[in-house]
Amino acid sequence: MSAALFFKRFLQRPMQVASIVPSSKVLIDKVAGKFDFSVPRTIAEFGPGEGCHTREIVRRMHPDSRLLLFELDPELANHLRHSFRNDPRVSVLNTDAAELPKELAALGIQYCDYVVSGIPFSTMEIGKKRKLLQRIHESLAPNAQSAFIIYQVTNELRGHAKLFPRVKSEYCLQNIPPMFITVFFRQALNGASHNGHSHVNGNVNGNGNGNGNGNGSHRH
Repeated sequence: MSAALFFKRFLQRPMQVASIVPSSKVLIDKVAGKFDFSVPRTIAEFGPGEGCHTREIVRRMHPDSRLLLFELDPELANHLRHSFRNDPRVSVLNTDAAELPKELAALGIQYCDYVVSGIPFSTMEIGKKRKLLQRIHESLAPNAQSAFIIYQVTNELRGHAKLFPRVKSEYCLQNIPPMFITVFFRQALNGASHNGHSHVNGNVNGNGNGNGNGNGSHRH
């Protein structure tokens, strides 16, 4: 049922829903593997859609974690509220991702540990894209582990996310369509601070090209 809902909303709002089908199990596992769930975390997810990534995050995260779901589509937001109605760790916000700092403040939360997103940044107007990146950056806790994690068809966001000093990417072929998974870290680690020069297992170079066989850890 949820996959059918996802396909329906893609047909109705193709510029908001990044893919025609939910993410593969391989992609979901790779994205979830980018988090450290060993301690309580505050996580924001942009564009969770029908919730396939959300379910895996919820399954893995610490009992004292918080998960904020930013879903602009009202029908999908209602679906998520119903799906996670019995989990007090999950809050569904039917609002724009750019409201992240405001929503955190309203909840009395200073910072996120992670922001994860499958929304199609490549279709955004450049000013809106960079404004959202600024909001994400200021909302992440100022430490080397905090990160913005995306899964996208292209890796063009690397060229805009210069606020983030450390970046790692890998390519997941086992998805329709194949996806780049990119992690933008809030702070540098041991002085490695050049955006575009870090990589995971030799997967992706600074131009966003690669052959993708990394071990890291989409829209829906």
